[in-house]
Amino acid sequence: MDNFLDIYNLSLNKKEEELCGDKVKFCKNEKKTTIVLSDGLGSGVKANILATLTTEIIITMLNADVSIEEVIKTVIGTLPICQVRKIAYATFTIIQIERETNKFKSINFDNPPVLYFKQGKLVKLETKTEQILDKKVTVAEGYLENGDFLGAISDGILYAGLGQTLNFGWGWESIAKHIEELFVSQVHNSRNIVNSVIKETHSLYRGKIGDDATFVGLYVRKTNPLMIFTGPPIDKNKDREYVERLLKFEGRKVICGGTTGNIVANYLGETIDMEIETMRKDLPPIGKLKGIDLVTEGILTMSKAIEILKQCHCDIARLPDDNNGSVMLVREILSADSLLFLVGQKINDFYQNPLLPKNISIRRNLIEELVKILREKQKEVILEYC
Repeated sequence: MDNFLDIYNLSLNKKEEELCGDKVKFCKNEKKTTIVLSDGLGSGVKANILATLTTEIIITMLNADVSIEEVIKTVIGTLPICQVRKIAYATFTIIQIERETNKFKSINFDNPPVLYFKQGKLVKLETKTEQILDKKVTVAEGYLENGDFLGAISDGILYAGLGQTLNFGWGWESIAKHIEELFVSQVHNSRNIVNSVIKETHSLYRGKIGDDATFVGLYVRKTNPLMIFTGPPIDKNKDREYVERLLKFEGRKVICGGTTGNIVANYLGETIDMEIETMRKDLPPIGKLKGIDLVTEGILTMSKAIEILKQCHCDIARLPDDNNGSVMLVREILSADSLLFLVGQKINDFYQNPLLPKNISIRRNLIEELVKILREKQKEVILEYC
């Protein structure tokens, strides 16, 4: 699948609860993408534990290539039943997308139906009901194309405003209409759609959330690739080869490191112009170079970028309001869907710790830490040394 599956989720905790009783987890691999939303019965700690357990079981088993039927049997057979309400202690929605065919399948156990939009218009999926361990599971299938959106919600969104601003809650049809209007008025990405729905949910509850409310959305769009070239190659004779790879890359292009920047500038017959206003007490300024989207210093800027990523929890909306090199680098990284790091291994003695062996590069350690953070956030990352 050449397009990118843009996934984003957000939750509101029930009033006076520190933990959310809903849980979302998703996983991407070479064959498929799996998204799971679970709603634990009640709220607070117990609901959170039940929802977390449910998502973990489902994701773990599906990643082990256990059939969906066996997974559902395991989960339903594991979950206890509330003796008062006679319902399971956790409900769930599973969405799976096959990478090669774009085919998706949704499996729903007592959650609201998924929301499916094609080119901004609601499409009601044909569903079939299956009996598994005497429980009804609803299944729907379809194919995704560029511009399509899939969403899964918990009851807290469906019944937003119940008995307050609305007699019967927000309702599935009204939620769908709200999303259709977003496709007309807003930039199309999962973050905007999910944020708008959650904001309206909060408003309907008048800030006093009556039930844990969660929305996870998947929007299909063109991928945003990024290549970061940092550090000169060990073999100077390879400089030209790697510069040409960077310049021919179809996506955003970033250079980290003064020496690396000069290699590219010399190839282009250009000079790097410094933007002094981006200089900070602890950070050098960025540079401007024709054909390159961002040029920064190397070690100091990347080290600070890792610190910023941790502080903002990889959420682009939480970035510091400061237009310096590290913030710009993090913004490029978080805006990208797939990243290719081309890392030269020639040691810069100025930055090298004299107590470390020469084959241990500070740059390499920083890049590997950065890649680890991004992969944990489900970013598609390729790391190549030169």
